[in-house]
Amino acid sequence: MDLLDPDLLWPIVGSIVAGGVIGIEREYRSSPAGFRTHILVCLSSALLMLAAVHQVRWLSDTPQDIIRIDPVRMAHGVLTGIGFLCGGVIFREGFTVRGLTTAASLWSTSSLGVLFGVGFYALAIVGAAATLLVLAAVTLTEKLLPQRQYADLKIRYRRDAAVSRRSFCEMVSAHGMRAQAVTEGVQADVLEYGATVEGYGDSSEALTEAMRGDPAVLGYDCQPHKA
Repeated sequence: MDLLDPDLLWPIVGSIVAGGVIGIEREYRSSPAGFRTHILVCLSSALLMLAAVHQVRWLSDTPQDIIRIDPVRMAHGVLTGIGFLCGGVIFREGFTVRGLTTAASLWSTSSLGVLFGVGFYALAIVGAAATLLVLAAVTLTEKLLPQRQYADLKIRYRRDAAVSRRSFCEMVSAHGMRAQAVTEGVQADVLEYGATVEGYGDSSEALTEAMRGDPAVLGYDCQPHKA
C-alpha cells in the first residue's frame, strides 16, 4: 500500500486540519474537549471511512466478485459511537447543563471526518468553515441578543425587620427580575428569604448593588447561572 497515495493522504491531511481548526476554537473557550480531542475525532472518523471505502485493498485474499462495499454502514457506526464520547463532555453544574456545544462540535467534527474519508472534499471544507463560523458567532449573538439570566438568591435580614414575602418579591421586581418559589426561614435573630430569580441583561448586578446599600440587609448570597 502506497502511503503517499493522494486518495489516502489528502483525506488524512484534511481531517487533521479541519479537526485542529475547530479544536483551537474550543480550546480558546476552555471547553471539556479541545485541540487534540477534535483532531483525533476527525482523524479517526476519516481513517475508518477510508478503510470502508478501500475495502478491496485490505481484502486481498477475498474474491472481488463477493465483496460488497457499503461505506454507509461504517458511517452509521462512526456517528453512533461518537455519541458516547459526546455524552462524556456533557455535565450538570447546579441548574446549568454544560458541554452541549462541545458535544455538538464533536459530532460535527466526526461528520467532517466521514466526508473527508469518502473523498467529498468540497462539502467537507464548506462544512468545516460553517462549523467554525457558527461556533465563533456565539460571541456576537451574546452581545446583540438579550440574554436571560438566572440566579439563586438568599437575603438575610434582622428578625424584627419589616420585610414580608410580598415586599421581598416587590424588591426583586423593582430591579427587573422575577422571583420563583420563594422560601422563608428564621434562625436565631436572622430572617432569611430565598428564591431563584430571573431577568435579562445586568439585572442581577443592579439587584446586588441595591442590597449592598440597604442597611436592613445583614448579608446575602447571589449565585448566577444560565438555566
